[in-house]
Amino acid sequence: MKKYLSVILLCCAGLAVWAQPLRLGVAGVTHDHLWGMLPAIEKGEIDVVGVWEADIRYIGDNLLTPLLPKDRFYGSLEEMLDRTHPEAVVAYGSIKQHLDVVRACAPRGIHIMVEKPLAASVKDASEMAALARRYGILLLTNYETTWYSSNAWVKQRLGELGPLFRIEVYDGHEGPREIGCSERFLEWLTDPVLNGGGAVVDFGCYGANLATWLLDGREPKWVYAILRQNKPAVYPKVDDDALIILDYGDVSVYIGASWCWPKGRKDMFVYGLDGHIYQQTADTVSGWIKGETIPEQSLPALEAPYNNSFRYLEAAVRGEISIGKADTGALENNLTVVKILDAAKRSARTGKRVKLR
Repeated sequence: MKKYLSVILLCCAGLAVWAQPLRLGVAGVTHDHLWGMLPAIEKGEIDVVGVWEADIRYIGDNLLTPLLPKDRFYGSLEEMLDRTHPEAVVAYGSIKQHLDVVRACAPRGIHIMVEKPLAASVKDASEMAALARRYGILLLTNYETTWYSSNAWVKQRLGELGPLFRIEVYDGHEGPREIGCSERFLEWLTDPVLNGGGAVVDFGCYGANLATWLLDGREPKWVYAILRQNKPAVYPKVDDDALIILDYGDVSVYIGASWCWPKGRKDMFVYGLDGHIYQQTADTVSGWIKGETIPEQSLPALEAPYNNSFRYLEAAVRGEISIGKADTGALENNLTVVKILDAAKRSARTGKRVKLR
Protein backbone atom coordinates (compact mmCIF):
# COMPACT_ATOMS: atom_id res chain seq x y z
CA MET A 1 0.00 0.00 0.00
CA LYS A 2 2.82 2.37 0.92
CA LYS A 3 4.46 1.61 -2.42
CA TYR A 4 1.35 2.57 -4.39
CA LEU A 5 0.82 5.67 -2.23
CA SER A 6 4.39 6.76 -2.95
CA VAL A 7 3.83 6.34 -6.68
CA ILE A 8 0.63 8.38 -6.52
CA LEU A 9 2.34 11.14 -4.54
CA LEU A 10 5.24 11.25 -6.98
CA CYS A 11 2.84 11.51 -9.92
CA CYS A 12 0.90 14.29 -8.23
CA ALA A 13 4.12 16.12 -7.46
CA GLY A 14 5.12 15.83 -11.10
CA LEU A 15 1.79 17.21 -12.23
CA ALA A 16 2.09 20.08 -9.76
CA VAL A 17 5.48 21.03 -11.17
CA TRP A 18 4.20 20.70 -14.74
CA ALA A 19 1.27 22.98 -13.94
CA GLN A 20 3.52 25.79 -12.72
CA PRO A 21 3.40 29.00 -14.78
CA LEU A 22 6.06 29.34 -17.45
CA ARG A 23 9.24 30.92 -16.10
CA LEU A 24 9.86 33.81 -18.47
CA GLY A 25 12.69 36.21 -19.00
CA VAL A 26 11.97 39.50 -20.75
CA ALA A 27 14.56 40.93 -23.15
CA GLY A 28 13.86 44.61 -23.74
CA VAL A 29 11.05 46.85 -22.53
CA THR A 30 10.83 49.50 -25.28
CA HIS A 31 8.25 47.75 -27.46
CA ASP A 32 4.75 49.04 -26.73
CA HIS A 33 3.40 45.49 -27.15
CA LEU A 34 4.84 44.92 -23.68
CA TRP A 35 1.43 45.92 -22.32
CA GLY A 36 0.19 42.50 -23.46
CA MET A 37 2.15 40.89 -20.61
CA LEU A 38 0.38 42.82 -17.87
CA PRO A 39 -2.86 40.79 -17.65
CA ALA A 40 -0.93 37.51 -17.79
CA ILE A 41 1.33 38.62 -14.92
CA GLU A 42 -1.57 39.88 -12.82
CA LYS A 43 -3.49 36.61 -13.31
CA GLY A 44 -0.45 34.51 -12.44
CA GLU A 45 -0.44 32.87 -15.88
CA ILE A 46 3.28 33.56 -16.33
CA ASP A 47 6.16 33.99 -13.90
CA VAL A 48 8.51 36.77 -15.00
CA VAL A 49 11.78 35.85 -13.29
CA GLY A 50 13.97 38.52 -14.87
CA VAL A 51 13.87 41.58 -17.11
CA TRP A 52 16.77 42.95 -19.15
CA GLU A 53 16.99 46.35 -20.78
CA ALA A 54 20.08 47.76 -22.50
CA ASP A 55 19.05 51.41 -22.15
CA ILE A 56 19.68 52.58 -18.59
CA ARG A 57 16.87 55.13 -18.92
CA TYR A 58 14.27 52.41 -18.99
CA ILE A 59 15.57 49.72 -16.63
CA GLY A 60 13.63 51.19 -13.72
CA ASP A 61 11.00 53.00 -15.75
CA ASN A 62 8.80 50.71 -17.82
CA LEU A 63 5.41 49.01 -17.82
CA LEU A 64 6.67 46.10 -15.72
CA THR A 65 8.22 48.23 -12.96
CA PRO A 66 5.05 48.46 -10.82
CA LEU A 67 4.44 44.69 -11.01
CA LEU A 68 7.85 43.19 -10.21
CA PRO A 69 10.49 43.51 -7.47
CA LYS A 70 13.43 45.78 -8.27
CA ASP A 71 15.91 42.92 -8.08
CA ARG A 72 14.37 41.30 -11.16
CA PHE A 73 15.61 44.07 -13.47
CA TYR A 74 19.05 43.77 -15.05
CA GLY A 75 21.35 45.85 -17.23
CA SER A 76 23.12 42.71 -18.50
CA LEU A 77 21.26 40.11 -20.54
CA GLU A 78 23.79 37.38 -19.76
CA GLU A 79 23.59 38.06 -16.02
CA MET A 80 19.80 37.94 -16.11
CA LEU A 81 19.82 34.59 -17.92
CA ASP A 82 22.49 33.02 -15.69
CA ARG A 83 20.89 34.12 -12.43
CA THR A 84 17.23 33.44 -13.20
CA HIS A 85 17.35 30.42 -15.54
CA PRO A 86 14.12 31.11 -17.46
CA GLU A 87 12.43 28.39 -19.50
CA ALA A 88 11.95 30.90 -22.30
CA VAL A 89 12.61 34.53 -23.15
CA VAL A 90 10.24 36.96 -24.84
CA ALA A 91 11.81 39.86 -26.73
CA TYR A 92 10.32 43.35 -26.49
CA GLY A 93 13.11 45.50 -27.87
CA SER A 94 13.98 46.64 -31.38
CA ILE A 95 13.82 44.17 -34.25
CA LYS A 96 17.57 44.57 -34.71
CA GLN A 97 18.04 43.56 -31.07
CA HIS A 98 16.49 40.14 -31.74
CA LEU A 99 19.87 38.92 -32.96
CA ASP A 100 21.54 39.83 -29.65
CA VAL A 101 18.82 37.97 -27.77
CA VAL A 102 19.31 34.80 -29.81
CA ARG A 103 23.10 35.01 -29.48
CA ALA A 104 22.72 35.05 -25.69
CA CYS A 105 19.86 32.57 -25.27
CA ALA A 106 20.61 29.87 -27.82
CA PRO A 107 23.92 28.60 -26.34
CA ARG A 108 22.17 28.43 -22.95
CA GLY A 109 19.38 26.28 -24.38
CA ILE A 110 16.71 28.88 -23.69
CA HIS A 111 13.70 29.06 -26.02
CA ILE A 112 12.70 32.42 -27.51
CA MET A 113 9.62 34.20 -28.78
CA VAL A 114 10.14 37.55 -30.52
CA GLU A 115 7.59 40.12 -31.57
CA LYS A 116 7.02 40.26 -35.31
CA PRO A 117 8.92 40.26 -37.59
CA LEU A 118 11.67 37.76 -36.86
CA ALA A 119 14.60 39.95 -37.90
CA ALA A 120 15.58 43.28 -39.42
CA SER A 121 17.53 41.70 -42.29
CA VAL A 122 18.09 38.40 -44.09
CA LYS A 123 21.62 38.29 -42.70
CA ASP A 124 20.38 38.59 -39.12
CA ALA A 125 17.60 36.05 -39.70
CA SER A 126 20.04 33.53 -41.16
CA GLU A 127 22.38 33.75 -38.18
CA MET A 128 19.46 33.50 -35.76
CA ALA A 129 18.11 30.41 -37.52
CA ALA A 130 21.54 28.77 -37.55
CA LEU A 131 21.95 29.33 -33.81
CA ALA A 132 18.46 28.05 -33.02
CA ARG A 133 19.05 24.88 -35.02
CA ARG A 134 22.55 24.34 -33.66
CA TYR A 135 21.39 24.49 -30.05
CA GLY A 136 17.98 22.90 -30.57
CA ILE A 137 15.83 25.72 -29.25
CA LEU A 138 12.47 27.04 -30.36
CA LEU A 139 12.61 30.44 -32.07
CA LEU A 140 9.03 31.62 -32.48
CA THR A 141 7.55 34.86 -33.79
CA ASN A 142 4.42 36.40 -32.31
CA TYR A 143 1.76 38.03 -34.50
CA GLU A 144 -1.52 39.39 -33.19
CA THR A 145 -3.27 37.84 -36.20
CA THR A 146 -2.20 34.32 -35.17
CA TRP A 147 -4.83 34.40 -32.41
CA TYR A 148 -7.69 35.58 -34.67
CA SER A 149 -10.48 33.03 -34.86
CA SER A 150 -11.41 34.60 -38.22
CA ASN A 151 -8.05 33.64 -39.74
CA ALA A 152 -8.33 30.08 -38.44
CA TRP A 153 -11.81 29.91 -40.02
CA VAL A 154 -10.41 31.11 -43.37
CA LYS A 155 -7.75 28.39 -43.29
CA GLN A 156 -10.38 25.78 -42.45
CA ARG A 157 -12.64 26.77 -45.36
CA LEU A 158 -9.85 27.36 -47.88
CA GLY A 159 -10.42 24.11 -49.76
CA GLU A 160 -14.03 25.06 -50.52
CA LEU A 161 -13.00 28.09 -52.58
CA GLY A 162 -11.64 26.04 -55.46
CA PRO A 163 -8.27 26.91 -57.01
CA LEU A 164 -6.97 30.07 -55.34
CA PHE A 165 -5.91 32.94 -57.56
CA ARG A 166 -5.72 36.01 -55.32
CA ILE A 167 -5.16 36.97 -51.69
CA GLU A 168 -5.33 40.57 -50.49
CA VAL A 169 -4.09 41.46 -47.01
CA TYR A 170 -4.46 44.93 -45.51
CA ASP A 171 -2.79 45.94 -42.26
CA GLY A 172 -1.93 49.16 -40.49
CA HIS A 173 -3.32 52.25 -38.83
CA GLU A 174 -3.12 56.04 -38.92
CA GLY A 175 0.56 55.99 -37.95
CA PRO A 176 2.48 55.11 -34.77
CA ARG A 177 2.93 58.74 -33.76
CA GLU A 178 -0.66 59.57 -34.64
CA ILE A 179 -2.08 56.80 -32.44
CA GLY A 180 0.10 57.76 -29.48
CA CYS A 181 2.94 55.24 -29.41
CA SER A 182 5.56 55.97 -26.75
CA GLU A 183 8.74 57.85 -27.58
CA ARG A 184 10.85 54.90 -26.42
CA PHE A 185 9.06 52.80 -29.05
CA LEU A 186 9.21 55.44 -31.79
CA GLU A 187 12.97 55.87 -31.30
CA TRP A 188 13.61 52.55 -33.04
CA LEU A 189 10.32 51.85 -34.84
CA THR A 190 11.02 54.74 -37.22
CA ASP A 191 14.70 53.86 -37.71
CA PRO A 192 15.64 52.04 -40.94
CA VAL A 193 18.37 50.00 -39.23
CA LEU A 194 16.81 49.20 -35.86
CA ASN A 195 13.42 48.31 -37.36
CA GLY A 196 14.55 47.36 -40.86
CA GLY A 197 12.18 49.86 -42.48
CA GLY A 198 8.90 51.62 -41.82
CA ALA A 199 5.40 50.43 -42.64
CA VAL A 200 6.81 47.87 -45.10
CA VAL A 201 8.30 45.98 -42.14
CA ASP A 202 5.90 46.93 -39.35
CA PHE A 203 2.79 45.86 -41.26
CA GLY A 204 4.06 44.20 -44.43
CA CYS A 205 5.17 41.27 -42.29
CA TYR A 206 1.55 40.36 -41.48
CA GLY A 207 0.59 39.78 -45.09
CA ALA A 208 3.79 37.89 -45.86
CA ASN A 209 3.24 35.70 -42.81
CA LEU A 210 -0.40 34.93 -43.57
CA ALA A 211 0.29 34.25 -47.25
CA THR A 212 3.09 31.82 -46.36
CA TRP A 213 0.75 30.07 -43.92
CA LEU A 214 -2.25 29.90 -46.25
CA LEU A 215 -0.07 28.64 -49.12
CA ASP A 216 1.54 25.92 -46.98
CA GLY A 217 5.02 27.42 -46.83
CA ARG A 218 5.48 28.22 -50.51
CA GLU A 219 7.81 31.04 -51.51
CA PRO A 220 6.85 33.54 -54.22
CA LYS A 221 8.62 33.43 -57.58
CA TRP A 222 8.75 37.22 -57.83
CA VAL A 223 8.23 40.23 -55.57
CA TYR A 224 7.36 43.75 -56.67
CA ALA A 225 6.85 46.69 -54.31
CA ILE A 226 6.20 50.41 -54.16
CA LEU A 227 7.18 52.27 -50.97
CA ARG A 228 6.05 55.84 -50.32
CA GLN A 229 6.57 58.65 -47.85
CA ASN A 230 3.23 60.40 -47.60
CA LYS A 231 4.25 62.11 -44.36
CA PRO A 232 7.99 62.86 -44.68
CA ALA A 233 7.84 65.52 -41.99
CA VAL A 234 6.59 62.92 -39.51
CA TYR A 235 8.62 59.90 -40.70
CA PRO A 236 11.67 61.33 -42.50
CA LYS A 237 13.83 58.19 -42.34
CA VAL A 238 11.43 55.44 -43.44
CA ASP A 239 8.46 54.65 -45.66
CA ASP A 240 4.96 55.09 -44.26
CA ASP A 241 3.04 53.24 -46.98
CA ALA A 242 3.84 50.03 -48.85
CA LEU A 243 2.24 48.02 -51.63
CA ILE A 244 3.80 44.57 -52.06
CA ILE A 245 2.84 42.13 -54.81
CA LEU A 246 3.86 38.49 -54.51
CA ASP A 247 3.71 36.35 -57.65
CA TYR A 248 3.45 32.61 -56.99
CA GLY A 249 2.70 31.74 -60.60
CA ASP A 250 -0.84 30.52 -59.96
CA VAL A 251 -1.66 32.90 -57.09
CA SER A 252 -1.14 36.65 -56.68
CA VAL A 253 -0.89 38.19 -53.22
CA TYR A 254 -1.43 41.91 -52.65
CA ILE A 255 -0.17 43.31 -49.35
CA GLY A 256 -1.25 46.79 -48.35
CA ALA A 257 0.80 47.93 -45.34
CA SER A 258 0.41 51.49 -44.16
CA TRP A 259 0.81 54.08 -41.46
CA CYS A 260 -1.61 56.22 -43.45
CA TRP A 261 -4.92 54.37 -43.22
CA PRO A 262 -7.72 56.67 -42.01
CA LYS A 263 -8.64 53.91 -39.55
CA GLY A 264 -6.74 50.92 -38.16
CA ARG A 265 -7.30 47.63 -39.95
CA LYS A 266 -6.20 44.01 -40.11
CA ASP A 267 -8.39 42.40 -42.75
CA MET A 268 -8.01 40.01 -45.65
CA PHE A 269 -9.79 38.88 -48.84
CA VAL A 270 -9.21 35.39 -50.24
CA TYR A 271 -10.45 34.53 -53.74
CA GLY A 272 -10.85 31.16 -55.42
CA LEU A 273 -12.63 30.17 -58.63
CA ASP A 274 -15.58 28.86 -56.59
CA GLY A 275 -15.89 31.55 -53.94
CA HIS A 276 -14.38 34.22 -51.77
CA ILE A 277 -14.01 35.00 -48.08
CA TYR A 278 -13.69 38.34 -46.33
CA GLN A 279 -11.88 38.20 -43.00
CA GLN A 280 -13.13 41.48 -41.59
CA THR A 281 -11.96 41.59 -37.96
CA ALA A 282 -10.38 39.32 -35.37
CA ASP A 283 -13.63 37.38 -35.08
CA THR A 284 -15.83 38.44 -38.01
CA VAL A 285 -16.08 36.85 -41.47
CA SER A 286 -18.39 36.76 -44.47
CA GLY A 287 -18.23 35.46 -48.02
CA TRP A 288 -19.74 33.62 -50.95
CA ILE A 289 -19.01 29.96 -51.76
CA LYS A 290 -20.46 27.98 -54.67
CA GLY A 291 -23.50 30.18 -55.05
CA GLU A 292 -24.24 30.37 -51.34
CA THR A 293 -23.87 33.64 -49.45
CA ILE A 294 -22.14 33.41 -46.10
CA PRO A 295 -23.62 36.27 -44.08
CA GLU A 296 -21.42 38.26 -41.73
CA GLN A 297 -20.91 36.23 -38.59
CA SER A 298 -19.04 36.52 -35.32
CA LEU A 299 -16.88 33.57 -34.35
CA PRO A 300 -16.01 32.34 -30.85
CA ALA A 301 -12.46 32.76 -29.60
CA LEU A 302 -10.01 29.98 -30.36
CA GLU A 303 -9.43 27.40 -27.65
CA ALA A 304 -6.22 27.34 -25.63
CA PRO A 305 -3.37 27.27 -26.40
CA TYR A 306 -4.18 28.89 -29.75
CA ASN A 307 -5.85 31.97 -28.30
CA ASN A 308 -2.91 33.52 -26.48
CA SER A 309 0.77 33.98 -27.22
CA PHE A 310 1.97 33.06 -23.72
CA ARG A 311 -0.16 29.93 -23.48
CA TYR A 312 1.04 28.96 -26.95
CA LEU A 313 4.67 29.50 -25.96
CA GLU A 314 4.19 27.45 -22.79
CA ALA A 315 2.56 24.60 -24.72
CA ALA A 316 5.36 24.61 -27.28
CA VAL A 317 8.17 24.75 -24.72
CA ARG A 318 6.64 21.96 -22.63
CA GLY A 319 5.97 19.72 -25.60
CA GLU A 320 2.18 19.90 -25.47
CA ILE A 321 1.91 20.92 -29.13
CA SER A 322 3.97 20.55 -32.27
CA ILE A 323 4.60 23.42 -34.67
CA GLY A 324 4.54 22.88 -38.42
CA LYS A 325 7.04 24.60 -40.68
CA ALA A 326 4.33 26.74 -42.33
CA ASP A 327 2.65 27.75 -39.06
CA THR A 328 2.52 31.48 -38.46
CA GLY A 329 4.90 31.36 -35.50
CA ALA A 330 7.35 28.88 -37.01
CA LEU A 331 10.97 29.70 -37.79
CA GLU A 332 10.71 28.48 -41.39
CA ASN A 333 7.65 30.62 -42.13
CA ASN A 334 9.30 33.68 -40.67
CA LEU A 335 12.55 33.20 -42.54
CA THR A 336 10.41 33.43 -45.67
CA VAL A 337 8.73 36.56 -44.30
CA VAL A 338 12.09 38.29 -43.81
CA LYS A 339 13.17 37.30 -47.32
CA ILE A 340 9.93 38.71 -48.75
CA LEU A 341 10.40 42.02 -46.91
CA ASP A 342 14.01 42.20 -48.08
CA ALA A 343 12.88 41.60 -51.67
CA ALA A 344 10.18 44.26 -51.32
CA LYS A 345 12.74 46.86 -50.24
CA ARG A 346 15.09 45.91 -53.08
CA SER A 347 12.25 46.08 -55.59
CA ALA A 348 11.22 49.53 -54.38
CA ARG A 349 14.80 50.79 -54.75
CA THR A 350 15.23 49.43 -58.27
CA GLY A 351 11.68 49.77 -59.57
CA LYS A 352 11.86 46.18 -60.79
CA ARG A 353 10.43 42.85 -59.71
CA VAL A 354 13.00 40.73 -57.87
CA LYS A 355 13.49 37.19 -56.62
CA LEU A 356 14.02 36.13 -53.02
CA ARG A 357 17.62 35.81 -51.85
